[in-house]
Amino acid sequence: MKDFAVSADPRVQAQLDRLGALSIPQGRLGLETIHALLDRLGNPHKRLPPTFHVAGTNGKGSTCTYLHYMLEAQGLKVHSATKPHLVRYNERIRLGGKLISDEMLADLLREVLDAGEDLGPSFFEVTTAAIFLAFAREPADACVIEVGLGGRLDATNVLDHPAACGIVTLGIDHEAFLLRPEAGAPEAPLARIAFEKAGIVRGPAPLVTLSYPESATLEIERAALTAGAPLHMRGRDWDAAIGDMIEYSDRHGELALPLPTLPGTHQAENAALAVAILRHQDRVTVSAQAMAEGIRNAKWPARLQHLRNGPLTRHAGGREVWLDGGHNPDAGLAIARHFAGQRLHLVIGMLANKDPRALTDPLAESIASIHAVPVPGHDCHGPASFGPSARAAESVAAALAALPGDGLPVLIAGSLYLSGVVLEANAEIPD
Repeated sequence: MKDFAVSADPRVQAQLDRLGALSIPQGRLGLETIHALLDRLGNPHKRLPPTFHVAGTNGKGSTCTYLHYMLEAQGLKVHSATKPHLVRYNERIRLGGKLISDEMLADLLREVLDAGEDLGPSFFEVTTAAIFLAFAREPADACVIEVGLGGRLDATNVLDHPAACGIVTLGIDHEAFLLRPEAGAPEAPLARIAFEKAGIVRGPAPLVTLSYPESATLEIERAALTAGAPLHMRGRDWDAAIGDMIEYSDRHGELALPLPTLPGTHQAENAALAVAILRHQDRVTVSAQAMAEGIRNAKWPARLQHLRNGPLTRHAGGREVWLDGGHNPDAGLAIARHFAGQRLHLVIGMLANKDPRALTDPLAESIASIHAVPVPGHDCHGPASFGPSARAAESVAAALAALPGDGLPVLIAGSLYLSGVVLEANAEIPD
């Protein structure tokens, strides 16, 4: 699975070319290769400061972001690893809150690729090894690591003693990988997703989660019990009421916390989970004041991001332009809640292996028009996939220019890959 990483730095690009050429041998699953690769590198994942490991379908990147900002507000030096990158591969690795430098990135990738050349590692295994190597070499007080795909078989799932693990929302995505038949795995889709995500649990580290339907809850409970990990689930061990503020409560007491500046009720839910993760572990101390400051300061691009006036949005004629990389049903519902009662124009680019109805169905009552655009470098859906009234546009700029003069806002959505193209075109590159 390639990730189309590019860099303006020739040293980095040389390594990214090597990285992009990697592929997983057909049928190979498991953690043996990443373990072997890390062993050759001196097992850097065993030399990390207290580490927070977060899995889930939607919201894990945002939850990791809240954790990072809360820890930073406490005055701690924090490393974080999130996925995917939007514009620059460097976005995957933050050291002390700053993107890894091109020089360090080039050297790390070269070292990892050279060490594992005969192992046939994947893009994600090399990336994960580089992350752990960087985190082990640069002193810090805490690390925050986002799971890539699934959990149980994700390359990040080699951590022996995390400070805490978290699971965010559960939904159906990446079906070809996460729902493939396997002996001993649940057959029901949501239970299977829970089984995969809960694979990150490591006793005695606490596992902190949201609340889920019964089938998923049973799988998470089973995983926690088997691992000997204390389980702290929303609605049973902690809770949060979302209104004009976040009213958080658990056995330690109650907190009144501000709403995030990131739009959408789901962001307040993600922030509450981050609070719960920090309050149910004992490796790092974070005050309520730092939690509040972290919630206010958190930034996370391409998640209901209100784009600035720039080279791309100027084509929209002064209307509001929003960007979201969501592409599955749960993301569609979150976006729809934000725009409930409003009319908007939808500019959508979606990979061919995703369900177009994931966004169009939840947004049906809000959509004034649909323009389908290509996602550069990827096979994607044409306008017919989005309904009979959808029209094709050769680019996002062309779609924005073709909108009627009604002043309605526009949402650009459907793919994180497209989001990266949009941010770069509008000169809003994540830093």
